[in-house]
Amino acid sequence: MKVAYISDPVFALHDTGEWHPESAMRMLALQRAVKPMEKSLIHLSPVKVSAKLIETVHTLEHIENVRAHCEALEPIDADTVCVKESWDAALAAVGAGIVAVDAVTDALAKRVFCGIRPPGHHATRSKAMGFCLFNNIAVTARYAQTRGYQKVAIIDFDVHHGNGTQDIFYDDGSVLYLSTHQSPAYPGSGNSDERGSGEGVGTTFNFPFAPGSGDDLVVPLYEERLGPILDDFSPDILLVSAGYDLHEADPLAGLAVTTEGVGRIVDAILKASDAPAIFMLEGGYNIDALQECVEITLKKMTETL
Repeated sequence: MKVAYISDPVFALHDTGEWHPESAMRMLALQRAVKPMEKSLIHLSPVKVSAKLIETVHTLEHIENVRAHCEALEPIDADTVCVKESWDAALAAVGAGIVAVDAVTDALAKRVFCGIRPPGHHATRSKAMGFCLFNNIAVTARYAQTRGYQKVAIIDFDVHHGNGTQDIFYDDGSVLYLSTHQSPAYPGSGNSDERGSGEGVGTTFNFPFAPGSGDDLVVPLYEERLGPILDDFSPDILLVSAGYDLHEADPLAGLAVTTEGVGRIVDAILKASDAPAIFMLEGGYNIDALQECVEITLKKMTETL
């Protein structure tokens, strides 16, 4: 069974400006990363989802607020920029996850990589922030549950803690959220004692690392501890917030993981469970490093099937 790749030109139309680290240049890095492997991948296009689907995760007020800012060409905050085309890009970013779930459900692919923007893991139920408009992976998780994947594991290796994803599923025992991230760093959440609440107690796992931790500290977490955690939870599907700003060359953080280290992390995730796996792009702001990291991710996804 092959690996599918989902992307679309609409993602480059989300114009944040040349000064912004989450720029359309990131899509060029993805194109370069995919080109050597394009014949071995199944290429799919995202759908533009309805607001009703997004309401499975976000409040209607949040959705309308994003729409209004896009139409008015007004930034939501100093970091989170919108233009008119951002609305279609955001709907398609969510829609990539929907197509990915359908692809694995229909046995078209066992693994899927979604090359999307804007990213999503900082978006809470009611707030867009940190470059993120809608929480793409959270909507994907909810949709996966409607397709029969009742127990969903979300693994987030972005250098910044996915506060939005954690917030959405914090009291939900059917969704496991595991994050490795730099601390201190934006957005300031993700302490190791944040373990969930109510029915979700014990299904949130946070592993903060100091700047400069690098491969020696970060990679063993995945190679040694992820497997037992997933064995205990027994997920039906893996969703991965693939944030490549953990890379040593990234300008926004300093976790200092190498390209090889990223490959080992991806390999460990894929070996930790035999469940279908969907990777969704989050951060990664050095264009050359992003290309390298996506290349090695796709390589691991294909060669370990």
